[in-house]
Amino acid sequence: MRIDGRAYRAIWPTAGGDAIEAIDQTLLPHRFATRRIDSLEAAAEAIRTMVVRGAPLIGATAAFGLALALRRAADDAALEAGYRALAATRPTAVNLRHALDDVSAVVAPLPPGERAAAAWARAEAICDEDVALNRRIGEAGLPLIESLHRQLGRPVAILTHCNAGWLATVDWGTATAPIYMAHDRGVPLRVFVDETRPRNQGAALTAFELGQHGVPYTVIVDNAGGHLMQRGQIDLVIVGADRVTARGDAANKIGTYLKALAARANDVPFFVAAPGPTFDWTISDGLAEIPIEERSAEEVTHVVGRLDDGRVARVAVTPFGADAINPAFDVTPAELIDGFVTDRGIVAAETAALARAFGRAPISA
Repeated sequence: MRIDGRAYRAIWPTAGGDAIEAIDQTLLPHRFATRRIDSLEAAAEAIRTMVVRGAPLIGATAAFGLALALRRAADDAALEAGYRALAATRPTAVNLRHALDDVSAVVAPLPPGERAAAAWARAEAICDEDVALNRRIGEAGLPLIESLHRQLGRPVAILTHCNAGWLATVDWGTATAPIYMAHDRGVPLRVFVDETRPRNQGAALTAFELGQHGVPYTVIVDNAGGHLMQRGQIDLVIVGADRVTARGDAANKIGTYLKALAARANDVPFFVAAPGPTFDWTISDGLAEIPIEERSAEEVTHVVGRLDDGRVARVAVTPFGADAINPAFDVTPAELIDGFVTDRGIVAAETAALARAFGRAPISA
């Protein structure tokens, strides 16, 4: 995708192949800068502090992080230590574990002297595969938006939550891929962007992306979605996911569950866009089995924004000493999801349908 007319991925190897560069998402939308990541520790810190974020991008960064670790030491102990350090950074997004398992499976049979190069090559391939998966998500979701436009005879109003755009992946995004493709096809759209407290990924990142691509958007406070649905002003909800169970329960940014409830109450289609690596086939009950990351209370009590004089500042929005909790994700049960927009097409949120689509044996409930 593009920033100021120049094509970017969210992460890429440096020209010398000795490090990776990633867009520093903690600075957007007020400043665009990249972060050089040249060690296991730098990769882990970038994931933990959300310099990079979004399940697919976390996985890609972790793959490179493990490759960087193996350049320093490549015996079995180093491989295991690097895996553990990266796996501990963000517990909810399953793409992280899948990427680490993938790289580990490639390098484990190799002699130590060949491991670092093989891991780096596999990390690059994971990035390319992510782009292809997300492009297929866009192709799967495009007919859904085109059909709505033909049916309604007016611009399609789409609600998003958090950032499931290209900044959350290597490129294209998940929830945004069909939106970008529809826009590029000339389908008239209006995207309503939840601000997504507490870190405001919608207002900061999704709005930034859409604006750069020329997609019309309107930022709304998180609590406005139900109001707009009641008044027929939302035609479709598309969100991303950080982990989806075998039966179709989906963990996504906190507040997604409330949007799903409002959508069901108002007969608004609610879809989750997710590639294959976001599905966790080892679990079924999302509420009981998906670990929910608890982040710092300061993300709730403080916000970062640009002052009128152009300076960026962090300010408190609660009384001094206020207590706060900060669960980063919630779980939307499968029964509230109208379907998954995947790299295998649109799939019903149901155990057997998901298993068939991805060639898996159905898990026992």
